[in-house]
Amino acid sequence: MSEERILFLTGKLAEKQLRQILEAMQPDFLYKVKEMGVKVAALMTTEMIGRRLKELDGATRIVIPGRCRGDIDALSQQLGVPVERGPEEVKDLPQYFGKGAHQYDLSQYQTKIFAEIVDAPNISVEAVLQRANYYKAQGADVIDIGCLPGTPFPHLQDCIRTLKQEGFTVSIDSLEDSDLLAGGNAGADYMLSLTSKSLWIADEVATTPILIPEVHGDLSSLDAAIESLQRKNRSFIVDPILDPIHFGFTESIVRNYQFRQRYPEVEMMLGVGNLTELTHADTSGMNALLMGICSELNINHILATEVSKHACRAVKEADRARRIMYAAKQANSLPKHISADLLTVHDSAPFPYRQDEIEAIAAEIRDPSYRIQTSSAGLHVFNRDGFHTAQDPFDLYPKLGVETDGGHAFYLGVELGRAQIAWQLGKRFTQDQQLTWGVAAQGVETEADLHTFKPAGNTLKKQHQEEPGSY
Repeated sequence: MSEERILFLTGKLAEKQLRQILEAMQPDFLYKVKEMGVKVAALMTTEMIGRRLKELDGATRIVIPGRCRGDIDALSQQLGVPVERGPEEVKDLPQYFGKGAHQYDLSQYQTKIFAEIVDAPNISVEAVLQRANYYKAQGADVIDIGCLPGTPFPHLQDCIRTLKQEGFTVSIDSLEDSDLLAGGNAGADYMLSLTSKSLWIADEVATTPILIPEVHGDLSSLDAAIESLQRKNRSFIVDPILDPIHFGFTESIVRNYQFRQRYPEVEMMLGVGNLTELTHADTSGMNALLMGICSELNINHILATEVSKHACRAVKEADRARRIMYAAKQANSLPKHISADLLTVHDSAPFPYRQDEIEAIAAEIRDPSYRIQTSSAGLHVFNRDGFHTAQDPFDLYPKLGVETDGGHAFYLGVELGRAQIAWQLGKRFTQDQQLTWGVAAQGVETEADLHTFKPAGNTLKKQHQEEPGSY
């Protein structure tokens, strides 16, 4: 057993459960549990702890409830030992310590994202710039200016010059030689796509070419072009092409693998849009899988799009996925428990408490404020006057006695609606907090944002902040 001595601070309702969980964990550290004289641990603050905690009992580290508000750095300095927020639910303590509280660095990645503006010929330079700023905010490294067959693009060079002046890295995307030449002369950093027949364009401009097979699926048609560019010491990227499902998808995965085996050091691109755009399924999982393939094959460039409405977060998802895969690869680990940002519809542990455990918590309640919890059995709402379970919030309404209290009824309706959605999908529900949707939610940035405590914004919400599962 290590010499580490951890002091866990909690409230009256969760103290017994916290002790049981710590005992069952059989941790490799010494610990003590201290109840801080407050019923619900979530209502503790660091200022309160600073006032009330007089003895550290030899602790080398202090763990406080995950929803405890305040400045933990200031509290650490005041107490003279490190203070950290634990998980938001006491039931998550084994997982919290089981993964060694390992902090993964998600600031790093290997694969660059080319985000294509597919309708650039049909919109203004100002609109192109606006779209570029949006893609950059979502994580794109390169703005890809898409051309449309048979569509005039008189402002092509203006678009590229404007983006370059604004500091963007830019690629020109066309199969027309004239478009590629114009883009290269305007200062584009990359041009896609060239074949062996159009390779001469690479001699006319300094732009980095992205090669595709002359004959679809024929990797041997790339050999001469690769040899020529290598002989000239030119940088280049090869895209063996990813095909949609039922139109060569599996074969194209094999083709990308075979190309990497033949050319271990050549830079590659994967056009992920052919899967995310052309498959009606949530794109977060597709991006995770595709970025996993990129990680294994060292594919350092992808081409992403957001044309279909269901793919409206595709660039952001790819950005998060590449960071997760890079962190997992560096740690030589599975891409699990690194970030929950791609778990948009489900959660890894949606129901931390069984119904009988929630009933035991409810038996300790001595006030009229309603608490709401979920288990695999459904929704549970309880206070000192009763415990009710249902799978439909409408079945609970007649039992709550709020017919004449509009504000209270509205609050409970909102919370029970959230709880029902969470129960139906297999997501974690926490009273007085919005459901977490990872990178899929409008206005939600990252996992870190989702776990930053935001105090209640109105009195109605504050009246119901007690969290029976908090320790």
